[in-house]
Amino acid sequence: MKRFYFLLLACLALVSIEAQNVQLHYDFGSKMGDAHKGRPSLTTTIEQFRPDKWGNTFYFVDMDYQDSGIRSAYWEISRELRFWRAPLLLHLEYNGGLSNQFSYKDAYLFGATYAYHNKDYTFGINITPMYKYLAKQEYPHSAQLTAVWYWHFIEDAFTFNGFMDIWGDRNFEGKNMTVFLCEPQFWVNLNRFEGFSDKFNLSIGGEVEISYNFPVQNNKLHVIPTLAAKWTF
Repeated sequence: MKRFYFLLLACLALVSIEAQNVQLHYDFGSKMGDAHKGRPSLTTTIEQFRPDKWGNTFYFVDMDYQDSGIRSAYWEISRELRFWRAPLLLHLEYNGGLSNQFSYKDAYLFGATYAYHNKDYTFGINITPMYKYLAKQEYPHSAQLTAVWYWHFIEDAFTFNGFMDIWGDRNFEGKNMTVFLCEPQFWVNLNRFEGFSDKFNLSIGGEVEISYNFPVQNNKLHVIPTLAAKWTF
């Protein structure tokens, strides 16, 4: 899940085959102190990972909701290219979005991804160091390191996946600082259990957002859980 203030470069929920899913998250942040007062409780995420013979394309779109309607929308799209056999891919990415009060400044990223997957594609991890250009900011030049992982276990009945981003030089309120965001997710895939159809692609679970200076810039670590449902197409 990626919310309005998001982050990441990220290739959330990377899987080994073409897949698209829709997620609904209930966020407990607004109940966890004044630092998160007014934080939206509901977020929907649409994401897709599509491989092809030249590499892969990934995108996601997050929307946050308040009683009056959609508060903000954020999206990321990345393209990875490989014309060789080595596990290295060229990585291009764009991040941007808007809220009902302002727009998020564009971010453009360029780097290289090291990708590892086991033989049966039940486990994989990608690591991507990147140059990051923060458009229309006083200090536009930055760098970001992203890691993305997935693990399907116990005959694919459970999935543990997520991402980690760390970047710097972003100008928050006139200050430069290191920013960290990690969102591990855990899913129970119901179609792997007796009594459910193989085509009943509903997963239940949630995520934990672990952040430092994002979106609250107070040099403190914040841990916020969600409950969620996901349908994979």
